[in-house]
Amino acid sequence: MDDEARATGLDPARERAFREPRAEIRATRDRGAPLHPRLDGGGHGTDLYGPTYAALDLGTNNCRLLVARATHDGFRVIDAFSRIIRLGEGITASGRLGEPAIERAVEALKICRDKMRNRGVTRARLIATEACRRAENGVAFLSRVRDQVGLDLEVVDRETEALLAATGCTPLIDPQADGAVLFDIGGGSSEIVRLGHPEAARHGPPAPAMRDWISLPVGVVTLAERHGGIVVTPDIFEAMIAEVAGHIAPFAAAQSGHDPLRVHLLGTSGTVTTIAGVHLALRRYDRRRVDGSWMSDSEITGVMRRLLAMSYDERAANPCIGFERADLVLAGCAILEAIRRTFPCTRLRIADRGLREGMLVQMMRDDRIWAEGHSQ
Repeated sequence: MDDEARATGLDPARERAFREPRAEIRATRDRGAPLHPRLDGGGHGTDLYGPTYAALDLGTNNCRLLVARATHDGFRVIDAFSRIIRLGEGITASGRLGEPAIERAVEALKICRDKMRNRGVTRARLIATEACRRAENGVAFLSRVRDQVGLDLEVVDRETEALLAATGCTPLIDPQADGAVLFDIGGGSSEIVRLGHPEAARHGPPAPAMRDWISLPVGVVTLAERHGGIVVTPDIFEAMIAEVAGHIAPFAAAQSGHDPLRVHLLGTSGTVTTIAGVHLALRRYDRRRVDGSWMSDSEITGVMRRLLAMSYDERAANPCIGFERADLVLAGCAILEAIRRTFPCTRLRIADRGLREGMLVQMMRDDRIWAEGHSQ
């Protein structure tokens, strides 16, 4: 594979297709018509410039894609995709990716490939996380994706996953706080990062100041498969919390100087965005109201009690949960509750951003897009 093809994660034949978008798609791309903006600096102009970037995150539960172009202080998303695929379904018992899950992933990845091609993407990072790290047939799955879809996925380690999440979420740290405890509740693993004040950047988003981090070998899919997600009694809920707390304990023992009044929680995951949506009583999920919102300790407790009191059917009927998350949301709540008990804080900031945004920022920084492009 040549260097340019490797940069986009495509084989040479598909790389040529990426660089030759149809005329009408090229015209739309060049107009830079945004879908939902993310990480724009605001007040400094939002003209789009530079190459078109893509960030794909294939997780244990979701397949997500962002396509974006740079602005003066950040970037603007021009296309996006997200689908629950449950790639890691059953992996706790079998240690392998199942064929139905693989087929769901392949179909989702084909959609991502087509979106990247249609948007004229020339620089991409395509990552896979815990399910592919853990599965006995993970390498075979990646080979199948390469052959059938034409995408070359990179399996990242847990430290890289934590850094990317921190990079994507750092703009949401309260500048008046001493820092934040960032957590990313995934399908197969969950990351916790102690963040200090972000490092100021002349152009582009601020850089994270990571003080320490841990990756827990539990996520919403693995925890729900072990304890059950359809019927979750208070005793089952407490058992899930205890399991997660046991994984956090060594990390917490190494932390010092945690002041719950000076540090806030910063959460990125379907769990926290769902909790925020339920708290806001949204009739349908609205990222603009959720991303960057704050919840108090008592508000979080209130939502968790409501969810625990609901039946599976009631959870599935909630517009911010739905059938796809109804059997996973309480496992996510248990992980969040274990984190809250370990790191008591008065406030939680909700982030509907994370790994993909971190990948975009990192690629743009590596390309010096803000240093060289801000005056264009």
